[in-house]
Amino acid sequence: MEIQMEQDVESTVTVRQPKLPKQSWDDVPKPLQDKERVKQKIQRYVRKDGKCNVHHGNVRETYRYLTDIFTTLVDLKWRFNLFIFVLVYTVTWLFFGFMWWLIAYIRGDLEHIGDNQWTPCVNNLNGFVSAFLFSIETETTIGYGHRVITDKCPEGILLLLVQSVLGSIVNAFMVGCMFVKISQPKKRAETLVFSTNAVISMRDGRLCLMFRVGDLRNSHIVEASIRAKLIKSKQTKEGEFIPLNQTDMNVGYDTGDDRLFLVSPLIICHEINQHSPFWEISKEHLAHEELEIVVILEGMVEATGMTCQARSSYVASEIKWGYRFTPVLTLEDGFYEVDYNSFHDIYETNTPSCSARELTEMTARSRLPLTWSVSSRLSTQGLPDSQEKSSSEAEEQVERNGDVANMESESKV
Repeated sequence: MEIQMEQDVESTVTVRQPKLPKQSWDDVPKPLQDKERVKQKIQRYVRKDGKCNVHHGNVRETYRYLTDIFTTLVDLKWRFNLFIFVLVYTVTWLFFGFMWWLIAYIRGDLEHIGDNQWTPCVNNLNGFVSAFLFSIETETTIGYGHRVITDKCPEGILLLLVQSVLGSIVNAFMVGCMFVKISQPKKRAETLVFSTNAVISMRDGRLCLMFRVGDLRNSHIVEASIRAKLIKSKQTKEGEFIPLNQTDMNVGYDTGDDRLFLVSPLIICHEINQHSPFWEISKEHLAHEELEIVVILEGMVEATGMTCQARSSYVASEIKWGYRFTPVLTLEDGFYEVDYNSFHDIYETNTPSCSARELTEMTARSRLPLTWSVSSRLSTQGLPDSQEKSSSEAEEQVERNGDVANMESESKV
């Protein structure tokens, strides 16, 4: 049996989702409308921008967030982080400003304002506003010189030590939190792009699932690696239902192809073999499958040395069977140029619509010798009745001939 492979001329086709105006949507047939609505109802595990579509609810042990307050503050949104940043400094300044005012009130410094014979705890402190300003000067170590503590106030000296130490701790904590949040490599993942669609086509005589990744920046991702997970609910042999079960997809772990030198866009290939979760999935079955492929690109940012992770996903409707990616790399005068306008473009190619398992079985049968196939077919289908009778009669004749020969030998003896 001969299998027609990729030998014909391939035509370049760019797959784009049709965009219909609102007024013409009513003219679309109802089955097509239902199909589009079903596609829109697909619930993603990981969105295309890499954010996980999972929300944690009914968390009773909320105290665990406070035990790691630093990570909690870093994970907050910017508006809450800035609000807490300003709030912490304002509260500490107000608190110690109140303490300086309280010391001046208890000592009676506020009653001897302008008295040159009286030695106050803090010179030129005449109210709560001036105490608040002195608190800011002390904690931020500005020291304008107009308000200064005297050596006749031991309680003021003790408060000065406490505020200096506590202010250093607050500065280290809040500034460190802001620095970590600013230097997070999340925005670096914005320039790591994944192709809009994944494709399935033949490569080196084998059915493969492929997608493309690229880096828009000139600074490279060091030690880049790629992983892929199949997210699909399953039911075990014992009847246990496992929602969103994760199955690893080999994208070159055994050969080292998962370690990327991401200078130009690369096509990541997953060979569909007997160890692949797509082994028994054909083109027809793929359209009815409820699955999602999550791809994860990790590496260190060359400029900062921090680890960066970019994610994306492909649902069944975004996996195009029988397509390939359009080449984007061309050789110019002394350099290679990448055309990112064609990064997401794909073109149609001749690809068998059967599953990889069926394709392998057909290929194996086509390579078997004729004698083996005929004998195996006879053994499986059985002999006709006439042939069975003739063979049984021949066996009985051989037995009778053997008995006659034995009798003649015994008579001669």
